[in-house]
Parts: sequence; C-alpha cells; structure tokens
Amino acid sequence: MSMWNRAAETMSRDEYSEVQLKGLKKSLDRVWTNDFYRERLKRGGVGSPNDITSLDDLASLPFFTKEDFREAYPLKMCCVDRRDLLEFHMSSGSTGTPVVMAYTKGDLLQWAECMARCYAMAGLEKGDPFQIIPTFGLFNGGFGFYHGARKAQLFTVPASSGNTERQIRLMKDFRTKGFASVVSYVPRLIEKLDEWPEGERDLPSLKVGIFGSETFSDETRRRIESRLGIECFDIYGMTETGGVGTTGQDCKCHCGLHVFEDQYITEIVDPATGAPVPDGEYGEVVFTSLTREAMPIIRYRTHDISRIVSREKCECGRTSLRIDRITGRTDDMLIVKGVNFYPRQVEQALKEIPGVADEFQIILEERDGMTDVTINVEAAEGVSGHTVAKHLRERLGFLPKGDVFPIGALPRTEGKAKRVIRKSV
Repeated sequence: MSMWNRAAETMSRDEYSEVQLKGLKKSLDRVWTNDFYRERLKRGGVGSPNDITSLDDLASLPFFTKEDFREAYPLKMCCVDRRDLLEFHMSSGSTGTPVVMAYTKGDLLQWAECMARCYAMAGLEKGDPFQIIPTFGLFNGGFGFYHGARKAQLFTVPASSGNTERQIRLMKDFRTKGFASVVSYVPRLIEKLDEWPEGERDLPSLKVGIFGSETFSDETRRRIESRLGIECFDIYGMTETGGVGTTGQDCKCHCGLHVFEDQYITEIVDPATGAPVPDGEYGEVVFTSLTREAMPIIRYRTHDISRIVSREKCECGRTSLRIDRITGRTDDMLIVKGVNFYPRQVEQALKEIPGVADEFQIILEERDGMTDVTINVEAAEGVSGHTVAKHLRERLGFLPKGDVFPIGALPRTEGKAKRVIRKSV
C-alpha cells in the first residue's frame, strides 16, 4: 500500500520513543517562553522544562483544556513573534469564546504533511481530482484539505459548502475521484443525486470519501459505500491540534485510526480521574504536540472517547499507534432515566431497523429537574413508531417518546448536523 512518508510512518517503537522525547522537550522549551503557558505549568507543579527527562515524566505535567484556549483568547498562547504568523483558524464559538489556532509557515507545512499522509492512506495520488466541500473560512476544514491537496499535488476542486446540485455537477464534469465533507451531508447529496434522470444517478469516477468532524457508525459507512460505490475514510483532527487530519486517519485496512506518532503523543485517560487506562479500554483522548510552533499543545484533553486498538504493525505496513474511531465525547453523553448513552448509539440502533433513513433528531426536554427524550426519525412507508420505540428500548435500556416522519420531512443542514436539541419546559 502507498505511503506518503514511509520513513516517518514505519519507525520502530524505540525510534518513535526517541523522536517523541526529543519533540516533547522542544515543545516544553518553546511554551516556557510564553507567560500564559509558563504560569499555567507552574500552577500544575512544573518547576522547569528540565524536570522532564523521560516520556514517563509526561504524566507529571498538568492537563490543558478548551477553557485554557478560551481564557487565552485571542493569542495569549502564541509562542512566536506575531510577525511570524501567516494564518489562523478558530472554532465556531457557538457555546462561548471561540478557540483560536494560529500558524507559522512551519505549522502550515506540518499540517500539509499530515494531510498528505491521509490522502495517501485513502489511495489518492498525484493528479487525482479531489473535491473539497467543507467551508473555506475561519473553520479549519476547507483550508486543511486544501493545504494537504497542494502538498499531495492533487487536482483540487475547491467547491466549498452548499448548492448540492452544483456539487454533483462538479463531480460529474471534473470526474472527481475523492471528496471531503461532514458525513451528515452525504445523505443530502444522495437525495439530490436520486432526483437526477434515470441513467444519470451514479458517479462512476468517485472512489473515495473522507469524512471528519462527526462520529458515524459502521452501518452508515456501509450505506454510503453501497450507494455511491466508494470507500469511506474517517479523518481525525481538531482546531486545537492544528486542524483536520493533523492527528490521523484510518487506512484501507480500516482497523483503527493511525496516529502520527512523530507529530503527537497520544494518551487515553479515565475522564473522571485523569489516570491512564489500559490498552483496549475506552477513555478520553489526550494529545501533546511535538512539532507545532505558534501554539503547541501540552496534554490537551480533547473530550473525545476512544481506546488504543494496537501498538503492533498494521497490515498496511504502518507501525504507528492505532486508536479506535471516536465513539462520542465526554461532554456529549446523555443521561435519561438513569441510563447513560451517546448520540452515536442512537444512530447505530436506528440503522439496524429496515426502512429507517439517515435523518434523526434527539430532543431533550427538561421538566422539573427531569429529562424527557424524544427521538424523531425518517423512514419509509410501513415503518411504525412502535417498531422504532421497541428496538430503541432494547438497545438503549429505556423507552423514548418519538415519531416517524416521511423521508425528507426533517430539517436539513449543509454543514454539521445538529442531532441533539435541548429544550426547557
């Protein structure tokens, strides 16, 4: 299988450890020059970067969180001269002060390197037409795919979001081989494609779909692959790590997300205690960057839930750590009638019911300190609310309220789907 950077992606465990310790020390020396980082580390018990002499010492460093980024808004965590900054991206800020990530030339090259590795994992090669559907703007998605496509010398189709009819036309006219989007947009793409005249409802040149920013079930993957005739890849990265694709992706073996261990140290910790969990057990993903310049991260708690799948060499030839696809977020966990569950579990259960379509809503209503849950779904004619409720009760452990709507009745979005709606009554 092809690799973008074979030397970096096939190191031995000892080589990865050596690179990581060197990178960790370099990152600590860099952040120690920044007042915000230095005071935050001192409060966490760090006297000097020289305190860290081995990778085992990483656990003695304090965790950083999204709240640190918000407190440091806009650029208090910047560790370089402002004149060396070339670009920045940030989260939406819909739930508070936005999270900003700034980039030096070196950071943009690092981002492009990671993305080029992801493209190679998906089997894309020089000259392949690749359509970028995420928005080009403050959100990092569009630009991340673009920087990587330039590095990998793909033929970029910079469509950006919206206008599904045009997206399909571009795919047909330019023979798009691969595309990137949020996975919740794909059902909308398929719906619009199904409206085309008989004989024009396929995209024969399309072979690859790369999806990030949202979790999705294996059943969703299978449905998309079957309808579009493509292979789906789950890409990982976030604003705080430097953007989409910076931390890894699954390869053609689809047996876990390959983390770029020469770029990041990965820990899986107990969300409640912060203690490391054994390989194979689920916990919260924590990243430490090794090569970022403007705003490195030290033990950043992502809130993402995953587990270490393997530290052994993959069949694809890569030797990097593999973690499971993200199953949810610690702050997305829902508690209803004493039962804990994640939106992805609802999606997975719904996809097991014949006739149920892709769109669904989870509506939470707070009444006198109690939470009622309503799950609305779209389904083909003949699927009853009783059938849906019965299956959800078996899978989730409680009986939700809900209704079944005709396909196309629930609201659509061009970007990330809003699956959970909270109401106060």
